[in-house]
Amino acid sequence: MGEEIWDQTGGEIGAFVHSVGTAGSLRGIATRLRIHDEAVRIVAVEPEESAVLSGGQSGSHRIEGVGAGFVVPLWADTLADEIHTVSTQEAMATARSLAREEGVFAGTSTGGNVAVALRVAQRLGPDQVVVTVAVDSGLKYLSTGLYSEA
Repeated sequence: MGEEIWDQTGGEIGAFVHSVGTAGSLRGIATRLRIHDEAVRIVAVEPEESAVLSGGQSGSHRIEGVGAGFVVPLWADTLADEIHTVSTQEAMATARSLAREEGVFAGTSTGGNVAVALRVAQRLGPDQVVVTVAVDSGLKYLSTGLYSEA
């Protein structure tokens, strides 16, 4: 996927933002992107309520597929340049906004990725490309509070 991202952006990437579940996707994509350009900022995302990679406590959250509550085996402190947290509430609100305003029907993990990517993009400015990945569909969330409260 790192090669695909590199090709699709023409190598113009200021930052890559991705949530940490097993850390496999982040590790693989970051490694490929950095082969091309070591200056690409890698930003890891974890739930605010369980920010163990940031040095916080393990806790309960509703961002499925991420935030294991412990440091996963594929994680390395050198993997990301930055670690950002996103609350379950912000991830859900962003997922709903993606569906309503952009026609992207996604779940909370994608909502978290996009919320942090927007923050990073605002900080880096309009001349930088910030990439993230839509990692889940909204289909499995239809019976949950994510879309029943929308």
